[in-house]
Amino acid sequence: MAIKIQPLHDRVLIKPMEAERISKSGIIIPDTAKEKPQEGKIVALGTADDFVVKKGDKVIYAKYSGTEIKLDGKDHLLMREEDILGIVK
Repeated sequence: MAIKIQPLHDRVLIKPMEAERISKSGIIIPDTAKEKPQEGKIVALGTADDFVVKKGDKVIYAKYSGTEIKLDGKDHLLMREEDILGIVK
């Protein structure tokens, strides 16, 4: 069963992009050495009426922004729109 969540107010739900597992030189990077991803895709918007971002936008956000949650076994972030630094075009 798929878990659904509706963010409230000015919050957005973001699915972080997967970090590279292999470096450009071919070295496999273990999970413990990877940096936290700072890019993601907007998957749900809160109940506010005046969002700048929209569902499906690829965004960048501050390294330690948001609250980490798991939905259907996958990592997501719930954060305020103001914590988003920009939209990737």
